Amino acid sequence: MDGFIVNVEIIVVRNDRVLMIVRSDDEDFGGGWLTFPGGKLDWDGPCADALEETARRELVEEVGIDLVPPVVYVEGHTFAANGTPVLDIVMLTRAGEGEPAAQDPTEVAGVEWRTVDEIRQDPRAQPWTRASLERAVGKLPDLAATRRTPPPSF
Repeated sequence: MDGFIVNVEIIVVRNDRVLMIVRSDDEDFGGGWLTFPGGKLDWDGPCADALEETARRELVEEVGIDLVPPVVYVEGHTFAANGTPVLDIVMLTRAGEGEPAAQDPTEVAGVEWRTVDEIRQDPRAQPWTRASLERAVGKLPDLAATRRTPPPSF
């Protein structure tokens, strides 16, 4: 194997909704899909919090909002994108202030706050996105424990 991609997806929750993006049809992979914000880790040399920094950068680049700590690890899984192996790390956090909006229409065609049930039923959400969402729902108590507030009820 010549190399692989490290991708970070961030599941952002606000009350009983999950922030989703619609990938632009201009994208090489997954155009029109309903996904979580995220993207590739950029190698800029050693970094102590590379996954969190990637999530932070992608949230700003794709939807114009800041990452709000804490961040909870959901899962890491692998797949291939156009023949290249990908290690996909999925993380969970709460939404901060402000409303997200697509920053670059060539990357993100739209931004939607959806309930878990709406995502489960949306044909644009791929099976692995729905599987990551189910694992994230199981991690909501971990996220709530970091602030001593009840988890969102989905």
